[in-house]
Amino acid sequence: MAVLKVLKGSCPGQIRDLHGEKTVFGRHPNCQIVLDNAAVSRHHAQILESHGHFYLEDLRSRNGTQLNGAPVDGRFELREADKITVCGFVFRFHFEMPPAEGLSTESALLVADRVKVNQAKTNQATVISKTDDLINIDGVDASDSAGQSSIISVLDASSASDLRLSVNPELKLRAIVEISKSLGQVLELTEVLDKILVGLFKSFAQADEGFVVLRDAKTGEFSIKASKTRRGENADAGHISMTIMTQVLEKGDGVLSDDASEDSRFKNSESVADLKIRSVICAPLLSQSDGALGVIQISTSNRRTQFSQDDLDLLISVATQARLAIENASLHQANMQQRDLERELEFAQQVQLGFLPSKRPKLADYLFYDYYEAAHHIGGDYFDYVTIFDRTVSNVSKVAIACADVAGKGLAAALLMVRLKSLAPNQLQTQPNVESAMTALNRDVATCGLGHRFITCVMAVIDPQKHEVYLANAGHPSPIRRDIEGFVQAVGHQQSGMPLGIQPDQQFREVRMKIEPGDTWLFYTDGVTEAMTVDGEIYGIQRLQDYIARGPDDLEQLVKGIVTDVEEFSSDAQQHDDMCIVCFQRNP
Repeated sequence: MAVLKVLKGSCPGQIRDLHGEKTVFGRHPNCQIVLDNAAVSRHHAQILESHGHFYLEDLRSRNGTQLNGAPVDGRFELREADKITVCGFVFRFHFEMPPAEGLSTESALLVADRVKVNQAKTNQATVISKTDDLINIDGVDASDSAGQSSIISVLDASSASDLRLSVNPELKLRAIVEISKSLGQVLELTEVLDKILVGLFKSFAQADEGFVVLRDAKTGEFSIKASKTRRGENADAGHISMTIMTQVLEKGDGVLSDDASEDSRFKNSESVADLKIRSVICAPLLSQSDGALGVIQISTSNRRTQFSQDDLDLLISVATQARLAIENASLHQANMQQRDLERELEFAQQVQLGFLPSKRPKLADYLFYDYYEAAHHIGGDYFDYVTIFDRTVSNVSKVAIACADVAGKGLAAALLMVRLKSLAPNQLQTQPNVESAMTALNRDVATCGLGHRFITCVMAVIDPQKHEVYLANAGHPSPIRRDIEGFVQAVGHQQSGMPLGIQPDQQFREVRMKIEPGDTWLFYTDGVTEAMTVDGEIYGIQRLQDYIARGPDDLEQLVKGIVTDVEEFSSDAQQHDDMCIVCFQRNP
């Protein structure tokens, strides 16, 4: 297993295993390697594994990543003992566990083997389980509990949460140890329930059938999740005494019945001769926080081997162990489902990042820079660079910038962002001007079935021959221009139209401005200006303009400074919206 050794950071010498196909470095808690430093981006860099090869990639971080002292721009394959630097944190890459300092080779191998064994145990818990379909209990009716029953003994199950060894201690310990041993080897819920019933049939030789009923966490309904008969067939759901089960669930009591066929439910619906149930013990599965999770019931049809008070006491003790195993299995199942979802979201994040520009335009006398970070795994912010070739003049091209924000967050917003990615370049390249491109784009968006969602968008076409920029805005934050003297202004607010997708026949207006030497233009999404403190104060447009006015002339440093200023302002508050910044600058 490949590992990273921490050379410089909070825990020098620590070994970090590289699990799965991706390991992300960053400040966000969902990163595999969390680096608590303001200079580190939320999702800063990542190591990807493919068929035994490992690759390092920077995730558009504002302070960059270094491999053996050189900046990482693109994806680089890692070699043994490569040194990775992330804002002062330094790691060394190894394909296998390196020999520990101060240990002999033999000792180091023993340590490595121990780590591998522990890791194997951890990986064993990553099997994704499949939730059973609910099996409804036939004939369940609250009115069934009103009739007479044959209950002869009731035991408070909550008082039996600890083992009462005064009652047949040898038998009880043997049963508890046997069932606990079998339960300790499984984590999948269905297998846990099967193990419980198998253990009960070993401990109760007279048992003919048994079942486990559990409450569905979402619906609150109870259903049979496992059943067993001595004959190896599934227990019939009709053999459940609702009188007994209702009392067990409502009062949390364990119940012993000498003849369940006397239950009024059975008298009214089925013949006693068909049921042949003579003795029943039923125990609740009690959770300290959620009440009754369900019940365990076993029964026998043999009058000569009916259950006793000791049997009820033993079943309640077993139910306590079973409840712990069921809760652990349920938590494990939920955790595996969450991890499966996170893997899917991480893959979606990689796909989404692949739709963003991998290179910035190369245009004489102009510089470009951009920054993008989703608030969650995936986001709805979008930006792109589009080259527009002039049909009238050969070897002359214009560059268009598109910056947009899909209403909402998460998967739906990301899918709409992908849709926008396919539509915007086509309109910019085929329409005669930017206002026509925005008008056509709005028509496409409004007719592509977005429902009640909309998109704010701004597009700018840069003409390097005339040094002019042509803008069209669909309800997006106005671009900010800073001249060489440091004067800052928002551009095109008066001419802005409504967001895309609201009014299909909307016509947009173009704003044309000269690009003077030293001019800096900034496009952004509202994740920048709407960043909040824990007290609810927003960063705001004025703070952004003030920072741009006094910010560095260097384009890259300006954008990184804005991001840092926003993060320092919001401090420990969680990022609620995606953040996107795109800049261009004409050389002085």
